[in-house]
Amino acid sequence: MMDKWIFSRNGGRHMFFRSYADEQLSQYSYMIACQKTGEAIVIDPARDLTPYIETARKEGFRLMAAAETHIHADFVSGARQMASDYGAALYLSNEGDEEWKYEFTDGLSVNLLKDGDVFMVGKVEFKVMHTPGHTPESISFILTDRGSGSAVPMGIFTGDFVFVGDVGRPDLLEKAVQLQGTAETGAGQMYDSIQVFKQLPDHLIVWPGHGAGSACGKSFGAVPISTVGYEKANNWALKEMSKEGFHEELLKDQPEPPAYFSVMKKVNKGGPNVLANETIPYVEHLTDLRAYMNRSDVTVIDTRDSREFAAGHLKGTINLPYTRIFTNWAGWLLDYEHTLAVIAAEEQTESIRRSLQSIGLDRIAAFVSPSVLKEADALEKYRNIDAERLKEQYSKEDVYVIDVRQQREWDEGHIPTAHHHMLGDLEEEAGQLPKDKKLIVHCQTGARSAIGTSLLQAKGFKNVENLLTGFDGWEKAGGPVEQGDKEEKK
Repeated sequence: MMDKWIFSRNGGRHMFFRSYADEQLSQYSYMIACQKTGEAIVIDPARDLTPYIETARKEGFRLMAAAETHIHADFVSGARQMASDYGAALYLSNEGDEEWKYEFTDGLSVNLLKDGDVFMVGKVEFKVMHTPGHTPESISFILTDRGSGSAVPMGIFTGDFVFVGDVGRPDLLEKAVQLQGTAETGAGQMYDSIQVFKQLPDHLIVWPGHGAGSACGKSFGAVPISTVGYEKANNWALKEMSKEGFHEELLKDQPEPPAYFSVMKKVNKGGPNVLANETIPYVEHLTDLRAYMNRSDVTVIDTRDSREFAAGHLKGTINLPYTRIFTNWAGWLLDYEHTLAVIAAEEQTESIRRSLQSIGLDRIAAFVSPSVLKEADALEKYRNIDAERLKEQYSKEDVYVIDVRQQREWDEGHIPTAHHHMLGDLEEEAGQLPKDKKLIVHCQTGARSAIGTSLLQAKGFKNVENLLTGFDGWEKAGGPVEQGDKEEKK
């Protein structure tokens, strides 16, 4: 949760505002309520409704509505859940072509929106502005607090259109959903949308859908809000430039989209499953876990700290430490058709469950106590090494150094003789790796490489080590660095 604003006029309360942040997904959502009527709306709600419910109960609001800026690709929307649990009216885009229309509207109270439409929640006004570019159906909402007597708008909810310091990438449909040609089309639409945005009043607050760490752009600022005027002065995408120059700059150096983005688009378009309060068993004995491990459709993930995992883990398990990067890499690396058994401390299970469900990983068969490892006859291990140890080995013929960072990181500098296999592609490219050499895995700081090392061990590579200090440690130790383009893969 980020902040809470209550705006007043002449001692009377009129509009309530609160923003929420999912730090693992760098996703923002917002609750706006009319203090006069008690009606509340959530903009781009996350799937876990708990924070909104708690706020509504505390403040005495009714969750009357949910609005979406577009069909999301990076998390499961909570709009359908709100409609099911609270009878909330949905405000959804009706812009774009037939390829990107919502398909779950039957039987629900749905308002399909076009550019220029206006709707009210109590005395708070929302005006729709069609802002295609990131996606064809993308819309923004301009807010005016009519209850306070204001005739001028206060701010704009931009979703994935304008961020602090950046704009939404237009290439996701092409890269993640394989809709060819949509990147160029989206770049042109984004340029045109920006020209309209630049005509808005400078004082308007900009409330974006994401912050630093999201894969929906490439150069986010770390500040969660901005203004139209500030972005016009400082956002690279709002500078004066030709349409051709804008195209080139916008499409250049965008990060690799996580593999699960294509799944999220389909889920949010067709309608997410409505969650029920089902109890997930907590397994405390190895024999019970073995029953799951013997099934071909079950993946076992271990959420312990990577150093604990390296010191001893069950064969075939994948280490996804429950840190800020957990959700992103779970979506990238786990099979949505598989059921999960999750090794985790009992006090973390509900939080982990919400994180997995936030990206549609709903098939959780059981949580498992880390104490089951004490019952195992033998545990696998791997060695963590530092930069000095790698410097002794890296140029030897029997060592294969794997860099799992993203393309831009590799291009900016990498270890000579290293081989680039980005973590999200590592399982698919495992067949290219030598079986007769020691594999040494590294990323920037050691977090992603620990995941990669566990993945390789689970795939049957046993002679594998992790550079605990990462590329940062390599540079600090004076290791040689070279720059270059993408490595050609066989």
